[in-house]
Amino acid sequence: MTPAPQDDPKTLVSTEWLAQHINDPDLRIIDASWHMEALGRDAKAEYAAAHIPGARFFDIDDISDHRSELPHMAPPVEKFISRMRAMGVGDGHQVVIYDTSGLFSAARVWWTFRLMGKVDVAVLDGGLPKWQAEGREIEDMPPMVRDRHITVQRQSGLVKDVTQVAQASKLAVTEIIDARAAERFKGEAAEPRPGLRAGHIPNSKNLPYGELLNADGTMKAPDALKSAFKAAGIDLSKPAITTCGSGITAAIVSLALERVGHRNHALYDGSWTEWGMYEDLPIAKD
Repeated sequence: MTPAPQDDPKTLVSTEWLAQHINDPDLRIIDASWHMEALGRDAKAEYAAAHIPGARFFDIDDISDHRSELPHMAPPVEKFISRMRAMGVGDGHQVVIYDTSGLFSAARVWWTFRLMGKVDVAVLDGGLPKWQAEGREIEDMPPMVRDRHITVQRQSGLVKDVTQVAQASKLAVTEIIDARAAERFKGEAAEPRPGLRAGHIPNSKNLPYGELLNADGTMKAPDALKSAFKAAGIDLSKPAITTCGSGITAAIVSLALERVGHRNHALYDGSWTEWGMYEDLPIAKD
């Protein structure tokens, strides 16, 4: 069967595409579910109870840089390599990543693979909710895993630190796109993490990640994505930096940028958790 036009094994694939390829020997499926602490959900326990056949669990908080005080920062290369080898994910694999929210944290792990130089990686459009709504198979058995060699070439241009973002904010030649809800962006709602100031990075623009998704948790078509960027006042001819609360939903914007053919973008890994913490960094509320 010919893949649907939206299927792209480097960005986003449909549940139909995954169903057709699920038995491919070089396909690796990853459950990248992650939830805000306030929800009280245990992503790993939910994975153990029900997941797409053959899926491995990617623990975003564990596979991160524990040398940083900031939450789930991108992992060091060595840690990523060791965790992927242990999960049986390596060179020559087509990776498909999903989460239990539809399209939420899976994009963050897609970006992490991209950061490590792996491009044959896609997010499952609609995630586990769509898969289950279509009556497709799930299981509760852990997969049989064989160690697989993985080669990593970190793409440093895909991530920005606070100094680089501060410079971009001052120069205003890069579109800084904030994926948080409008109330948080405007400083009208308290941040979920205690001790953080409210507001946003000066010269950034707000595009709540939900504006990029359909009601069923799938990503909007490229033309609709372009319209959403335009409505937010974002010039797609400029370089872009994506940001959010802690670097999770910023990756949804990064994925959307890839879907519309925008290649010059990076993610601010520290995001508002870092920016809002430092009193000497300017904030805006307009």
